[in-house]
Amino acid sequence: MKTDNLRACIYPKDIQLVMGKDYKPARLYLKKVKEHYKKEAHQVVTIAEFSAYSGIPVETVRRFII
Repeated sequence: MKTDNLRACIYPKDIQLVMGKDYKPARLYLKKVKEHYKKEAHQVVTIAEFSAYSGIPVETVRRFII
């Protein structure tokens, strides 16, 4: 796997690709993840946090977003 394309955070567009949701449901899902981890509006959700919350392995998520 290339290391130059790795990033730590996940965005609604990535959730669309991984989960097959439209943009608005993906954005709402990301909001639920932020609430679960008690993050403020300016903070981002990491791929590891998303994976833990959704139950999808980190490597699977990375394959979809690269």
